Amino acid sequence: MHITNDLNETIKKPKKFYQILYVQVIIAIIFGVSLGYFYPETGEMMKPFGDGFIYLVKMIIAPVIFLTVSMGIAGMNDLKSVGRVAGKSFAYFLTFSTLALIIGLIVSNLVQPGKGLNIDPSTLDKSQITHFISEAEHSSLVHFIMNVIPKTLISPLTGDNILQVLFAAILFGIGLALTSEKSKPVIDFFQALSYPVFKIVELLMKLAPIGAFGAMAFTIGKYGISSIINLAFLVITFYVTSFLFIVLILGAVARYNGFSIFKLMAYIKDELLLVVGTSSSEAALPSLMSKMEKAGCAKSVVGLVIPTGYSFNLDGTNIYMTMAALFIAQACNIELSLQQQIVLLLVAMLSSKGAAGVSGAGFITLAATLAVVPEVPIAGMTLILGVDRFMSECRALTNLVGNATATVVVAKWEGQLDKEQLKKSLG
Repeated sequence: MHITNDLNETIKKPKKFYQILYVQVIIAIIFGVSLGYFYPETGEMMKPFGDGFIYLVKMIIAPVIFLTVSMGIAGMNDLKSVGRVAGKSFAYFLTFSTLALIIGLIVSNLVQPGKGLNIDPSTLDKSQITHFISEAEHSSLVHFIMNVIPKTLISPLTGDNILQVLFAAILFGIGLALTSEKSKPVIDFFQALSYPVFKIVELLMKLAPIGAFGAMAFTIGKYGISSIINLAFLVITFYVTSFLFIVLILGAVARYNGFSIFKLMAYIKDELLLVVGTSSSEAALPSLMSKMEKAGCAKSVVGLVIPTGYSFNLDGTNIYMTMAALFIAQACNIELSLQQQIVLLLVAMLSSKGAAGVSGAGFITLAATLAVVPEVPIAGMTLILGVDRFMSECRALTNLVGNATATVVVAKWEGQLDKEQLKKSLG
């Protein structure tokens, strides 16, 4: 009888379909879109539900990254492997981020989504985008690098700068690794602390449907589905290009490294739907880190690749930047030479680094790029302001898939991937 009870406790009953998170999120998105469409004013009032959920998730991001990274590094036998993982990660990020920029440039030249709009740049009103221009002015490379350094070792845990948390966690992890015997009580405490922290993540994910409902109701209520009709060609071109990038480019990388991109996306479907609902890839960061560990990627690799990728591996944002810049030029009948387009590409390569994984960051980065490319009028950003919210979802989705792929690939390169566990997890 005792054995039977133990078995019953061990074997979990399969969830009913309405208890599955991604099903709940889909239903919430449908209700949110419906409310925003039929009752726009009421839909706009749902904004606090979406914002509240993102704030809750952001509350736990710093502890998750700090514990994962510091414990991962502390468990490494050779600290040289930390630099090796970081080096391979940045090599991967640079290669595919640049490739994404080039693809956005090529597609824009072939499809020319802005051609025929015949917009006079002098008639554009910059007042709607002054906030983004102001933000962009403070996004210089020097400012970005200095902003990575936190004021104190503990201050990143009370802020929302992912790179500051990562910087402090790496330093602390190295400190633990170099004093492993003397620091054993600290390591044991961190290990014990990780259980309730990740339990909080699990509990917060149960609120995802509420967050998705609020965010979608607000988006549709405020901007309206009709707002994308005039610029539907740009939106569709961007979505199709991003999809092809995932399937063809990331799919080829995945196949070469022994896994299927489609199975990986199916595995992280909860996180993908959460991004669709909230337009923020940051909302899915804690659960993505947990899932990639469960898929067989070493804790140290997950801790370094995913948080860093949220600032440096932004495939979707990069496709958007070159595509949006050329759309504005085409709409205003500005012919850019190949040399000017290459300059645009190089500037975008620099300005895209450090864009946070939150909704709207891509628009700020675009402003930073156009500010130093005088050929394309920065006021032209007002042309795509109305659809940016809809495009931010695709940016975030592409970024998320790109970071999940990078984690598996770097883990494999480092010999830190449990292939059997990956195969079992992906199915």
